[in-house]
Amino acid sequence: MKRLVEIRNQEFLCRERALRDSERKSFWLAKAAEWEQCALDEIAFHFRECNLDMAAAR
Repeated sequence: MKRLVEIRNQEFLCRERALRDSERKSFWLAKAAEWEQCALDEIAFHFRECNLDMAAAR
C-alpha cells in the first residue's frame, strides 16, 4: 500500500500544479487523472491479490 500513497501523492501534486499554472491547467489535470487511474488500478490489484491468497488458504 506504500505504492498507493506515492501514487496519490503524485496525483495531489499534479492537482496543485494545475491550480498554480493556469496556462497548462488542462495538462496537469490530465496528468492527475492518469495518476488517479493508476491508484484505482493499484487498489484493484491489491484486492485481487488478497482474494487469491484467501482462495489458496481454503
